[in-house]
Amino acid sequence: MQFDILTVFTDYFDVLKCSLLGKAIDDGKLSVNVVDIRDYSQDKHKKTDDAPYGGGAGMVMTPDPIVRAIEAVDPKHEALRIYMSPRGKTLNQAKVEKLAKRERILLLCGDYEGIDERVIDLCIDEEISIGDYVLTGGELPALVLVNCVARYVDGVLGSSESTSEESFSDGLLEYPQYTRPEVYRGLKVPEVLLLGNHSDIRRWRKQRSLEITMQRRPDLMAKTDIKPYMPQKPKKKRK
Repeated sequence: MQFDILTVFTDYFDVLKCSLLGKAIDDGKLSVNVVDIRDYSQDKHKKTDDAPYGGGAGMVMTPDPIVRAIEAVDPKHEALRIYMSPRGKTLNQAKVEKLAKRERILLLCGDYEGIDERVIDLCIDEEISIGDYVLTGGELPALVLVNCVARYVDGVLGSSESTSEESFSDGLLEYPQYTRPEVYRGLKVPEVLLLGNHSDIRRWRKQRSLEITMQRRPDLMAKTDIKPYMPQKPKKKRK
């Protein structure tokens, strides 16, 4: 999979050289092309922003450098072009898995007060948000999207089970995880995980996922067909 990332702050994406994504890039399983929008500015000072028409605080990114950059990077419109924007549809796990099926994704990062709307009209396929809050720019959202989607690219993770048994994979939050030592500061690993009965472990994990989801994200339960396990009260014996 290839990501083309258009930004005026290219240093943000140095973090992609780290950890599993860095290894995936080195191994050729993932391609990330970070493009400086300033390189496509025809202003002698490489300016990419200007005051908004109609007034208002801040500056708006001008259309020409962005459009030129997109057309240079993706001249045949082969990539899915996404603008990272707080007014876009919220990124969720279903959307991540859908995006992971694409061969190429172009991400446009806006900054300041955003970008000229004509860039969206001319070049963008969709807008995506990572949550109901506003950041200083689109670089962090772009990093979040790349990280989420890249995990589904073959060979990026060590095991396919890493994406099949985690939060949101079945509409629930993930069950608790434990490793050595068996007892730490008085807290013991649940006994069911020590006995090696895999069917019991699966049931325990499912039950804990249900409990945690109900406690922390009851809204997720409403979106699934899974019903929480409710223990039946013992019937009173007749005298």
